Order: sequence, then C-alpha cells, then structure tokens
Amino acid sequence: MTNILKYFSFTLLIAVISCKQNKETPKVIYEEVKKPVVAEKKVDTSSIKIADLPILMEGTKYLIHPVGDIRVYDDYSKVYGSSKTNQMSYAISNYNRFELTGYFENLKFQHIDSTSIASLTDKKMQIQTVTYLNTIASQIKKQILVYTLVDADTNKDGEINQNDIKSLYLSSVDGTRFTKISEPLQELIDWNIVEAQNRLYLRCIEDINKNGAFDKNDKVHYHFVNLASEEWKVEEYMPI
Repeated sequence: MTNILKYFSFTLLIAVISCKQNKETPKVIYEEVKKPVVAEKKVDTSSIKIADLPILMEGTKYLIHPVGDIRVYDDYSKVYGSSKTNQMSYAISNYNRFELTGYFENLKFQHIDSTSIASLTDKKMQIQTVTYLNTIASQIKKQILVYTLVDADTNKDGEINQNDIKSLYLSSVDGTRFTKISEPLQELIDWNIVEAQNRLYLRCIEDINKNGAFDKNDKVHYHFVNLASEEWKVEEYMPI
C-alpha cells in the first residue's frame, strides 16, 4: 500500500513540475513601444510654366527655346534643376554643344533673323534629349534633329513621364517634319548614326508576352532610316 501511495505521490509531483514548465514565462518581456503620432506635413506645391534661355546649336540658324514646368514647394525643401535664385530653381535644361537634355513639354523655334516663334508640337509630351546631327549636315547638307521622348501614358498612371515607353523622333532643324520613327508600344533601347551610309539605326523592344514589362522573353526589333532620302522611311532589318 505504501508503494502505491509513493507511486501516486511521484506521479503527482511529475505532473506539477510539468505544469510549471509549460507555464514558464519568457526570460525577457519587451514592452510595446508606442510611436509618437506625428501629423503628416502637407506640402503645398504648384507648377510654373517657364522657358529656358534659348540655345543656338553650332552651324545652325535657329534658336531653340526649351519649355517646361518647374515645381515650387511651400517650404522650399525641394526644387527641380540646378541653377537657383532665392532657393528656387529656374533651370529646366542642360546644353552640351550638339545635345540638349532635360524634361521639356515643348520646344519653340526661332530663326535668328526673325521675331516669330513656332512650337514643335501641340501634343502632350515629355522631351528628354535633342541631338543635332552635325556630321550628317556637313555631308548631305540637311540639318536634322533627333529626339528621345515620351508621347503617351503607356502605364496608365495619369502622367506622361520617364516611367512610360520612350520613343524616337526626327525633325528638321527648324522643328518642321516632326516624325516618329519608332513603332508604337515599342521601347527605344538605343540609336546611332553610321555616317558612311547616312543612316540612323535604332533598336526597340516589344512586350510580346503582354506582361507589362520588358524582359528576356520579349522581342528586339532592328530598324534604320536613310537620312539622305526625301522621305524618312523606316525599314526593318534582321541581324540575327
């Protein structure tokens, strides 16, 4: 009988110890840190339409006036551009001899002997680069500008900007004959000039699997344009 009581007492002791182990509290308890509530600062912004001072590309007779927006912040914490007056930037472009870069919504052209100014386009665009083909001009006596730009809200976010598909355009040096030479919904990869042929070559990529991104499963297209021709006809070629 004594052995039975000892057995039950031992069993009860084991159960109590096991229960205590199961209810053992953590060695460290971290109190939840309450983050202070900070009111979100509302930054009042507004855009101002502005034109940079005109540039004259070497060898041409047409002034180019870049036109775009600058964004003004109420606390002057952010500004676009590089040149500042009273903590606000008024620069929208950079010029390096034969290339103009920036984010423009339009360009205005003016002959150096005229007061008349003409717009490049009446469509909503974001023009990113403008390149004057000076070597082609000396060979074929035609002054041509090449543009990389965005001309459509391809990602449907309500804006036309650098997050949309980039296209390639040509025009005469006075802004006339403004012509798209890349295909719709094809992203421009790059372009170059082969002076011996008077040709502009370009590569674009097409989202053939329609997944909304450009990747290894998509198709690269190769085209060229004969710049000496009266008509800028885009022709496809197959290097691979």
